[in-house]
Amino acid sequence: MNNNCVIVRGGGDLASGVIHRLHRCGYRVLILECEKPSAIRRKVAFCEAVYDKTAEVEGVLCRRANALEECDKIWQAGEIPLIVDPTGTCIGALHEQGKVAALIDAILAKKNLGTTKEMAPLTIGLGPGFTAGLDVDYVVETMRGHDLARIITEGCAIPNTGIPGMVGGVSKERVIHSPGTGTIRGIAHIADIVEKGQILAYVGDVPVEASITGVLRGIIKDGYYVPFGMKIADIDPRKEEKKNCFTISDKARCIAGSVVEILLSNGILPK
Repeated sequence: MNNNCVIVRGGGDLASGVIHRLHRCGYRVLILECEKPSAIRRKVAFCEAVYDKTAEVEGVLCRRANALEECDKIWQAGEIPLIVDPTGTCIGALHEQGKVAALIDAILAKKNLGTTKEMAPLTIGLGPGFTAGLDVDYVVETMRGHDLARIITEGCAIPNTGIPGMVGGVSKERVIHSPGTGTIRGIAHIADIVEKGQILAYVGDVPVEASITGVLRGIIKDGYYVPFGMKIADIDPRKEEKKNCFTISDKARCIAGSVVEILLSNGILPK
């Protein structure tokens, strides 16, 4: 395995925006994911490779690997390897071998799920849950607004407010949470134009209705077991922005730029 590997924990849509940028810049990226990712914007999330073996985002292919030994072959093919490793057990071994240049925690769980500064020569945490200078070297702000993508060298990101960012003049109304507990069965598909009140899916026997009229920008994978209140769908009120379902968001691109800045300013260059 190459000795300048950048490990990214998480492969959701924001993480994928960062991963895509790093890959395009020439970095060798390894994605670590959980066993059952719950991405909403699945068309722009590399984590879908956990289920489908491969996932493509804006022309870049991610391929699931069963072992670290497969990574070199995947990189040589111009692709990004993904390994199911929710606790990051492979990070320590790779770090001891001097094969890790940086570790980015992009799980966006709003809390730290186990990342420490000792895991890699350089560590970056995205969003709330990390303290720069304590458990990671840098934190990147993920809250929309004036400070989005600000690089924090001391302290934390803005605490999670639970209020989604504004899209097309709509905030919390565009996000749909599960009205019940059970397995989700989708009716509508990503990029469909949906009307307010339309049934998008069922959680068990409970219907999931569209909260507003617009484009179904994302919905959790069919067959996923969801608890009551979990975020399961996202509607963009701008019907003309249907293409956005298949492209990396402005927010993800902005955060990606800050991550690249941190790597370069610390002398971590592409392969």
